[in-house]
Amino acid sequence: QVQLVESGGGLVQAGGSLRLSCTASGRTISMYFTGWFRQAPGEERVFVAAISRIGGTFYADSVKGRFTISGDNAKNTVYLQMNSLKPEDTAVYYCARRYSSIASSNSADFGSWGQGTQVTVSS
Repeated sequence: QVQLVESGGGLVQAGGSLRLSCTASGRTISMYFTGWFRQAPGEERVFVAAISRIGGTFYADSVKGRFTISGDNAKNTVYLQMNSLKPEDTAVYYCARRYSSIASSNSADFGSWGQGTQVTVSS
């Protein structure tokens, strides 16, 4: 079982930046993906970005060019650098892990989740 803890959320003005962190502890398996999802009030949880253990990345179209996902395997931590933030980026951001060699952006394919961190972007 792996535990995931997110941090770094907060309140920022439109155009600003935040960096989220997701630190994993507990049992890990050699091949996995770590993903970021977000959920705004009254909406479904949606995919933001993901990274494989060996560094392959992919993004939702809505954040391409603005968000960057990266990982530090030595620290068991994945980061989400968010630049040029917009009010529509406001949501609770969740970190999740998928133990597979096959990439997915479907939240149902991720078995472990963090508690979430709030990101609020003011206009």
